[in-house]
Amino acid sequence: MTRDSIRRFAENQIAPRSEQHPKLLESAEGRPAHDHLVELFAQRKQSCRRPNLEITSDQEVSMLKGIKVLSFTHFLQGPAAVQMLADAGADVIKIEPPGGAFERGWSGLDAFKEGVSIFFLLGNRNQRSLSLDLRNEKAKKIVLHMVREADVLVENYRPGVLERLGFGYADMKAVNPRLVYCSCSGYGSSGPYLKRPGQDMLLQAMSGMTMLTGGADAPPTPVGSAIVDQHAAALAAFGVVSALLSRQLTGRGALVESNLLNAALDLQIEPFTYYLNKGRLWARTDPPLGSRFHPAPYGIYRTADGWIAISLTPISQMAAALDYPPLAAFNDLKDPMRRRDEIHHIIYERVQTRKTAEWIQIFDAHNIWHAPVNDYEEVETDPQVAHNKMIMTVEHPQAGEVRLLAHPVRYDGEAPPLRRLPPRQGEHTREILSELGYAADEIDALRDGGIAITEKAVP
Repeated sequence: MTRDSIRRFAENQIAPRSEQHPKLLESAEGRPAHDHLVELFAQRKQSCRRPNLEITSDQEVSMLKGIKVLSFTHFLQGPAAVQMLADAGADVIKIEPPGGAFERGWSGLDAFKEGVSIFFLLGNRNQRSLSLDLRNEKAKKIVLHMVREADVLVENYRPGVLERLGFGYADMKAVNPRLVYCSCSGYGSSGPYLKRPGQDMLLQAMSGMTMLTGGADAPPTPVGSAIVDQHAAALAAFGVVSALLSRQLTGRGALVESNLLNAALDLQIEPFTYYLNKGRLWARTDPPLGSRFHPAPYGIYRTADGWIAISLTPISQMAAALDYPPLAAFNDLKDPMRRRDEIHHIIYERVQTRKTAEWIQIFDAHNIWHAPVNDYEEVETDPQVAHNKMIMTVEHPQAGEVRLLAHPVRYDGEAPPLRRLPPRQGEHTREILSELGYAADEIDALRDGGIAITEKAVP
């Protein structure tokens, strides 16, 4: 992979779409980010040389068995959507450019194990990789061949990229009227914000989400996880499955669109709808309540040695649990709403008088809705998390032992199995081209011409 090809990848594909800004912001040194990516990819390009990554499983996955999905996705929103489909049994083919998917050379927390990006591993399991130079007409012919046989196409490139390549919805519908075409974007396929950067934290800010939590004088506070991306991904997967069901009845495919702005608003269906019908939410408080619309108690309360969460408990029960009779005077049914600040302050002060473990014992005895406030160290060892089998450990031939979150839904009591580790770039290029009818010498010619990228054999 040349420096020029990396630069072309950064300029043509990593732009205002999904969760990245117009040029992935500026690097720490003030250079355009595509220059920074040249170095990142050069450092990481050896990270995907490993043995075959298919895993044998006795567990049958039949929900989407027989559904073929073409995935033109990168970053998080798109890959998370197709991973849900892949987990459910769909045959997902990840179509990567010659430089490889962006996730291969970047990871939050700079989390790499033996050169393998954890960001790539968390969103690309149970799928195959086909690597093509889509600027070449022969590569386009390969894609069109696959589209004719595909059920679903999912993409989250920046607006206009696939259209310029000839793979926009109108063109693909003409090739295969039964195709379900899913576009994941920042703001939708049209409108005044079409060219704006669509990135999770930016959408939290502009959608009002950052103004929902925090103290009265605290700055707007984003959620410390890419919740908008993940919700938009789930909506995209839901849209795809819904369109597939509709196709069974109508025989026609559909255009499915999921965007970060709509997902961010959908996450706020409760407070935003209250605002639309009653006006401004209650002001943020100090100390902060857990929302701007719930009655007290509702929030994170400081104890003598830490924190505890308390939620939606009748005031009489709280007064008994706290051993504080004056709190029981707030006995009007509307008091938790109308006098929420007073009630919240009293509870906040009383909870500081005992340690967390003491309050847990007391609250259990008084049937108070409460929960510990955990950091990831506690979450990792939580008995219910273990019971739900949400953390899975896999042995990766290059990265070694890797721990990942499992598919979150259970089907007949079980999560879908891991059938394939996230693929190396072009790992299945030969296999897929063979399925399309290409002979070995034709595949070699495509490889030698830089049109199709195949993974080199690992000694």
